[in-house]
Amino acid sequence: MQDTPEKAAKPKKIQKLRARLPRGLGDRGPAEIAATRRMTETIREVYERYGFEPVETPAMEFTDALGKFLPDQDRPNEGVFSFQDDDEQWISLRYDLTAPLARYVAENFDHLPKPYRSYRAGYVYRNEKPGPGRFRQFMQFDADTVGSASPAADAEMCMMAADAMEALGIKRGQYVVKVNNRKVLDGMRQAIGVADDAQWLTVMRAIDKLDKFPIGEIIKLLTIGRWDGGEEGKGDFTKGAGLDEAHAGALANYIGEPSSENEAAYRYLFEPELVQLARDELRQISEIVTSAGYGDDRIRIDPSIVRGLEYYTGPVFEVELLLETNDEKGRPVRFGSVGGGGRYDGLVSRFRGEPVPATGFSIGVSRLQAALTLLGKLDVTPEFGPVVVTVFDRDRVADYQKMVAQLRNARIRAELYLGNPKNMGNQLKYADRRHSPCVIIQGSDEKAAGEVMLKDLILGAELSKLEGDRDAYLAKQSEAQTKVPEASLVEAVRKILDRHGVKWN
Repeated sequence: MQDTPEKAAKPKKIQKLRARLPRGLGDRGPAEIAATRRMTETIREVYERYGFEPVETPAMEFTDALGKFLPDQDRPNEGVFSFQDDDEQWISLRYDLTAPLARYVAENFDHLPKPYRSYRAGYVYRNEKPGPGRFRQFMQFDADTVGSASPAADAEMCMMAADAMEALGIKRGQYVVKVNNRKVLDGMRQAIGVADDAQWLTVMRAIDKLDKFPIGEIIKLLTIGRWDGGEEGKGDFTKGAGLDEAHAGALANYIGEPSSENEAAYRYLFEPELVQLARDELRQISEIVTSAGYGDDRIRIDPSIVRGLEYYTGPVFEVELLLETNDEKGRPVRFGSVGGGGRYDGLVSRFRGEPVPATGFSIGVSRLQAALTLLGKLDVTPEFGPVVVTVFDRDRVADYQKMVAQLRNARIRAELYLGNPKNMGNQLKYADRRHSPCVIIQGSDEKAAGEVMLKDLILGAELSKLEGDRDAYLAKQSEAQTKVPEASLVEAVRKILDRHGVKWN
């Protein structure tokens, strides 16, 4: 008896890779990208009006060039994404656009005009715990003046921030630029006696959350810490700064409810010389912006403004949206800060070994775009797609491509349908999904007559609303589908585009 041959082994089932996006990141489609482009172009026009010029730095820098200004104890690499290259040098993705600028200015210091005024836009990366409104990648648009210690440079940043908000369609009374001075906090630090830099950074970040939490919660962050759920054991725990109750209460109340009475009550917190210098700088900024026509409804002094980054050394400013709306689930949304900046006189000096004053302002483009979209102040409707030349006869692809080339040479967006040309209905559906303003069809009859057929898809969409009005329907139907000589193709397409005001950026 012969041995039974073994059964052929079944081929292993191919394991499909699961398509998924890491937390804290987001994909963006054409409408969002077009909206971002319009926003950044508007901001750029404002920045250039103030005399700033563009510069671009890489997304990666040597880790020591970025400095240790963004600690996040819950994440590796202290809040930044880092790796070692083949010569064991540590490199990090930039966490903002300011630290790379400081490196650029220091490296090119002798060749740049001083003061040096530049702007740049780009994505930045934070190795932080993702959450609602907290992303690992987001876009910023910065402007900086390096080489001027004058409060006029800080005042200019505040005025430019206000002008940028209004250029983006945010009216006066719907935003405010708030200004404070970190020297006030430095004076408080001396009086309280906080020697540890990490502890003081925790203090400042606690104060920086004053727009999110009531005073009682801020005091918890300044002392023993707080639970996100409001009760012990509920939600995540944020470790406090470890101040005693007296200092924490005095500090939080002064910052949270600035008044002459508070100032008298908590005067023991201040080191007079530093605070006096800070007040003098704030007074100069206030005088400059007032003389330029910027009232308290646009720019005002606010002792609660801190800014979370450690490198600020003087005046700091923050743009806050005062509008409220509801999100897609109907929940109330308060946007808060959409931009900020301040003076960072020590950042360039780390490379130069000499004092180099600097000040700058950054708009959080991603955050502001989300806010403007919810407020209905940003057009997120899809941009018109290209004119689509359909393929009626697959043996005449070269003829159809010639039409596409004619349109492109006339600076009209156009494409040849590259899918399966078997079904004309599918080609028209494709053009609809591409938001195409019109399609071009040429069958054998049109070719023999030296003509092309144009279908106005925008007008065609309007026809569906007129089916109850026969006369109006018939009148528009004759416009929606027309035949023109091949030689008049470009002129006829342009006529349709002009009819509907179709323009591409």
